[in-house]
Amino acid sequence: MEIDPTISKDVLMRLKRARGQLDGVINMIEEDRSCGDIVTQLAAVSKALDRAGFKVVATGLKQCWEDGERAPMSAEELEKLFLSLA
Repeated sequence: MEIDPTISKDVLMRLKRARGQLDGVINMIEEDRSCGDIVTQLAAVSKALDRAGFKVVATGLKQCWEDGERAPMSAEELEKLFLSLA
């Protein structure tokens, strides 16, 4: 399955944001910041990664729906991808 360039741009933006957040978490740990602050930022990183993954899976679902002749992935493959994010 190929990702539409506009979708891949959005996914890359989300992943880069998550990378920046993760760098921030690493800095927070190195600076001995509070556990609450660290966990809050880890949750933000996790959510950003989840959203990127869901965007990719949603793109696959949409492509399968629109292209009934040559689906890029089977329903089982898409389900497996989706559940891997849960």
